[in-house]
Amino acid sequence: MNRILLLLAITLVFSSCKDQLKLDTTTTEKAKDTFIVAEHYNKKEVSIAMRDGVKLHTTIYSPKDTSKQYPILMQRTPYSCRPYGDAEFKSKIGPNQYLMKEGNIIVYQDVRGRWNSEGVYDNMRPFIPNKTGKQFDEASDTYDTIDWLVNNVDNTNGNVGTWGISYPGFYATYSTLSGHPALKAASPQACISDFFFDDFFHNGAFLLSYWRATSVFGYMKDKPTKEAWYKFPEIGTEDQYQFFLDAGPLSNLNKYYGEDNKFWNQIKSHPNYDEFWQSRGILQHLKDIKPATLVVGGLFDAEDLYGPFNTYKSIEKNSKNYNGVVFGPWSHGDWARSNDRQVVGNIHFGDSISDYFQKNIETKFFNHFLKEKADGTVDLPEAHFFNTGTKQWSDFTAWPPENSVKESYFMQPNQRLTQKANRMIATSDFISDPKKPVPYTEDIKVVFTPRKFMTDDQRFASRRPDVLTFETEVLENDITLAGDILAKLQVSTTGTSADWIVKVIDVFPAVTENTDDVQDHLKLSNYHMLIRSETMRGRFRNSMTNPEPFEPNQKTAVNIKLQDVLHTFKKGHKIQVQVQSTFFPYIDINPQTYVDNIFEAKASDFKAQTHKVYNDSAIEFSVLK
Repeated sequence: MNRILLLLAITLVFSSCKDQLKLDTTTTEKAKDTFIVAEHYNKKEVSIAMRDGVKLHTTIYSPKDTSKQYPILMQRTPYSCRPYGDAEFKSKIGPNQYLMKEGNIIVYQDVRGRWNSEGVYDNMRPFIPNKTGKQFDEASDTYDTIDWLVNNVDNTNGNVGTWGISYPGFYATYSTLSGHPALKAASPQACISDFFFDDFFHNGAFLLSYWRATSVFGYMKDKPTKEAWYKFPEIGTEDQYQFFLDAGPLSNLNKYYGEDNKFWNQIKSHPNYDEFWQSRGILQHLKDIKPATLVVGGLFDAEDLYGPFNTYKSIEKNSKNYNGVVFGPWSHGDWARSNDRQVVGNIHFGDSISDYFQKNIETKFFNHFLKEKADGTVDLPEAHFFNTGTKQWSDFTAWPPENSVKESYFMQPNQRLTQKANRMIATSDFISDPKKPVPYTEDIKVVFTPRKFMTDDQRFASRRPDVLTFETEVLENDITLAGDILAKLQVSTTGTSADWIVKVIDVFPAVTENTDDVQDHLKLSNYHMLIRSETMRGRFRNSMTNPEPFEPNQKTAVNIKLQDVLHTFKKGHKIQVQVQSTFFPYIDINPQTYVDNIFEAKASDFKAQTHKVYNDSAIEFSVLK
């Protein structure tokens, strides 16, 4: 394996929650924790037959202490139950160390068509509401698995809970649709809900940062296997920006994936939010949910923000179950790790934050609904959010908070962000050149999935001529944003197609001192901390299903919803908003000439264009009062 493939493999295992091994402890963590799973648990591997006869590989860890009964905690995963073999044990099992040490029956299952399970895999398999006969989906597979477990595993109290992070989080959400009466609690965490808005697309823009992940999901297998059957493409460089820039149009990436990569071909064939994507979304089915749910996410999760926020909101709107939500200062899956010091990028948020969540929230949730009364009176807040400005936890009776109000700030000439709009028509202009796209980070390296940039210093971008910067005066009082953010752009372009990226940034005072976590070439003095960003592929400004071109030089409204935040801009700081049209190679480059399918665009379609942002453009914040 060459250096690049080795780097990708290591990153996949240890940096991305898109691999079940993300929850295994590191060597350092093992040294600190002497709990040995094999000394306290028995392990058994079984094949459970689904209603259509397909058998799914299932691993069961049962406490050796058989003097009492235990609930079952189950994770269904496309990332493998390994290590395989009754004598081979994970170094850590369950959602956290507390639930592992106090004793629970922990179950892992390879989902249909993945790893050591039989069947055919379907990425984000659509839910079938009214199944008949031997029809199946992930809900029926969950039902059939739970039914087998409660009837065949010894020493169980008959209560089942599910959990999972990222794709396993999607299966945890899916489990709530199973209808099995033994399922009492589910915790979807960083849960995918719709690939057109999570992971592979953001509002129709394709995430080049996820292009490699197409290897993991795209290659099918025809029989159970305990070894990886997919491989990553060799790209020959550690400079991700340069690789994709040299590659050119998306169609040039076809040489890395053949017809045997099913998912890559599905992505190319469905550039719009058509029935293919719509049927794979799960949000529309989250109605009348019975099991208690605890939705968990990271406020700096570059992979899955849309999913957990909208999963919680959909359940809250359409169900009467206990439905809680927790968002902390985490990147993807940080809450399941054992780091004492919580750092995202250059920013330190505090110590033992993940341990606090695991001990006082996650464990309490599962114990109440699986071991205690199993009713809706658990002593947990409805919404538990970490304020990433004050670096403190806050509790709310609802999310968004009931005492938040909408306030608009207008994007004025001379880089001003004010609460008063100038009635005189003015624009801020810039040239967007597809040959010189704005990087999403200063870092130059190959990463499997990005994380650090979610709190990155944005000074490098604000000093580019193709990035518009709007900034308040120094704040005289604290301002706390609590809820979603809506950018209401009024724009025009000389072309017929354009992307729009909006970023919200906290500008630190000059007197801010460094911490030990800051990169050597940076200072926190005047640091431009990214709080939230989002992309809108302009063709989808009115409809994700029916794209349309821009009329050149015609003023047009483009609204972009940025995912929720809880962040206090402190007195002495400034609020900054940046607007740009490339965010590379986090997302692909828009040719800025309208074509029906960007995956089929030619090099000649890519043209530099002048974009204008009018001074009645605004950004609407949810401000806590």
